[in-house]
Amino acid sequence: MSRQATLAAHSGRVETRFVDEAQLHAKGGDGGAGAVSFRREAHVDRGGPDGGNGGRGGDVWLEASSKLSSLLTFRDHPHRRAGHGGHGSGGKRHGRDGEDLVVAVPQGTVVRTLEGEVQADLALPGERWLAAKGGRGGRGNASFLSNRRRAPSFAEQGEAGQERWYDLELKLMADVALVGFPNAGKSTLISTVSAAKPRIADYPFTTLEPHLGVVRLQPGSSKGQLASRGDVDMVIADIPGLIEGAAQGKGLGHSFLRHIERARVLAILLDLDPNAPVSPRRQQEVLLQELGAHRPELLDRPRLVVGTKADLIGTGPGPDEPAVQLSAVTGMGVDRFLWALADMVSAARQAATSPIQREPVVHRPEPEGISVSRRPDGVWMLSGREVERAVSLNDLTDGQALDYIQRRLRRLGVERALRRAGAVHGDLVKVGELELTYEPDR
Repeated sequence: MSRQATLAAHSGRVETRFVDEAQLHAKGGDGGAGAVSFRREAHVDRGGPDGGNGGRGGDVWLEASSKLSSLLTFRDHPHRRAGHGGHGSGGKRHGRDGEDLVVAVPQGTVVRTLEGEVQADLALPGERWLAAKGGRGGRGNASFLSNRRRAPSFAEQGEAGQERWYDLELKLMADVALVGFPNAGKSTLISTVSAAKPRIADYPFTTLEPHLGVVRLQPGSSKGQLASRGDVDMVIADIPGLIEGAAQGKGLGHSFLRHIERARVLAILLDLDPNAPVSPRRQQEVLLQELGAHRPELLDRPRLVVGTKADLIGTGPGPDEPAVQLSAVTGMGVDRFLWALADMVSAARQAATSPIQREPVVHRPEPEGISVSRRPDGVWMLSGREVERAVSLNDLTDGQALDYIQRRLRRLGVERALRRAGAVHGDLVKVGELELTYEPDR
């Protein structure tokens, strides 16, 4: 089954699938251009430059939200763009800044580059991460006024906003994950104890997507009694069935193992049906083996082993059966099961043991230096934010602009970098759209 959302027809209706993998294209807003303007007033002789600066482009932020449970919105519409900055104008009027764009993603979303490098793990509600930074606004000609340039006739163009593609991966946030073989009764159980309504049928792989259910227990009433409001709340996740080899990609469980990683407690459900193809003991061995193969630390997570479909067997657990047994159909043992889970979840919360296994996120500052490379045709390429900004002027044919560029590049150390790289007199050097001839100072 494709992990992207699919449209499948069931009984003549179209059903939208759960989506836990998607892509995002984030584009920061472009900065506005600076203005070239001079004062034009009858009573002012030789009015000076008064061109305003352009506004900065807006940023694209990702924010974790507990109100979303799927990446479905990114399936057909992956593009997100922030607002552009306004252009400067005369009278030293600066352009407005572009509006930031805050994109809501489900709590538990992991952001990776297309090469697989983790950029952010938005596991908690309200966490934010900068996906694409807006471009800086260009400076107007008033900003270039100096004793050397009394009437600058050039301004800067706005900087382009960052543009990035990302892979998004959702890992469900739940207190309890129901883990078991296909057709072990997980969907029936979660539909019995919560308002979740998964599709249920008597054949393997009925559950093709995870389901979350909220269970509320009320202390003080008869133990195990469910109530509409209470003091003990748990979020239980129904994970699609696992089979032997799931950690290596076999069956439908491979794509869903990630949803088990964040659960505080694991409920290992063993099918006690005498006609089940695998014995309860072997089921437990396989399930623990697959969990450990996926992530070894899952074996250290608190877990409760329970047998399901207890109404199909005789009284009392057999030698290969777990001590805790239940039947979601008759309700036998369900209360005991829920309160045992509630105790384990409460203990995990009080111990402040977070189920969130964060990947280390390394914040890398944008390189501000100069990068020098040479193309096969012999042209030297200069890159770097400050270098590219130095040549982003509106009129590269203006003598004052070219003089500014030469002085600015010299202060940035471009000549020294080219000399160290091996450039010689007469070599072509390209910075952005500008081509220069390298002439080292004597």
